Amino acid sequence: MSAQGTVGASGGKLPPTSVRGAARRGVVARPGREAVEAKGWLQAHKWLLLRRLSQFGILALFLAGPWFGIWIVKGNLSSSLTLDTLPLTDPFLIAQQFAAGHWPYREALVGGGIVLAFYLLVGGRLFCSWVCPVNLVTDAAAWLRRRLGLKGGKVPAGSTRSWLLGFVLLAAAATGSLAWEWVNPVSMFHRALIFGFGLAWGIVGGIFLYDLLVAPRGWCGHLCPQGAFYGLLGRVTLLRVSAAHRSACNDCMDCFAVCPEPQVIRPALKGVGQDHPLILDGDCTTCGRCVDVCGKDVFRITTRFNRSES
Repeated sequence: MSAQGTVGASGGKLPPTSVRGAARRGVVARPGREAVEAKGWLQAHKWLLLRRLSQFGILALFLAGPWFGIWIVKGNLSSSLTLDTLPLTDPFLIAQQFAAGHWPYREALVGGGIVLAFYLLVGGRLFCSWVCPVNLVTDAAAWLRRRLGLKGGKVPAGSTRSWLLGFVLLAAAATGSLAWEWVNPVSMFHRALIFGFGLAWGIVGGIFLYDLLVAPRGWCGHLCPQGAFYGLLGRVTLLRVSAAHRSACNDCMDCFAVCPEPQVIRPALKGVGQDHPLILDGDCTTCGRCVDVCGKDVFRITTRFNRSES
């Protein structure tokens, strides 16, 4: 799709403003077609394929033990032990334990520190796009929503997940327990793969239907308290996406169509409220899809110290 317009349903050309308006209304059914033509299919899906490799690879490491007796990693995404040596703990879980008035075990604190340092370096919301298995569900809903041309929806306010984050911590303090972990879709999805779906199937299916039929990117973008927690880390992280070649943008809107947090793009791409091309919003998931689908190579992944344009 280019700024010269695209073919309408009757075969005529739609003006660029119509193309952009359609994109904003969420009817870009196949974003990235221009990128495939310009770069080839593999380059136009490079970051997506790497993310899927990461997500399925991490799941495979956890499932190799209970499924095949190969215990490389023991535990789950909340707390694990790799090769009986390396502890890793979700810092969001540690925060809940402190709120509940419990001092974590030393190994959990060490594991939480390792994971916290990692995400402070590479990006807090990186967990959401490269690790979290629920992202597979919400990405599938977003893809199907585009293909079906579903528009609109009742989307909660962007601050809702921050309020839910506060509620989760208050619930832990009030009950003295990790109350959220009983209903956390991430934990339930992981347990379901090992023990069978049951109630987890209903929750995961509910998230899929909610994102598909009610609110586009509703769960990850507006409700998930775990995403809100990692978004706080994302405000200071080193790894960043940059619209370094923004002068080449043809306003095709494909990046907005595929981005799970499209509100983070505009300041960097259009220079709204800032004079550099870096996406500094903590909600950016560093998924790389904007890099993939851009036929003009506007975006690249760099560091917060590289504010140059090319």
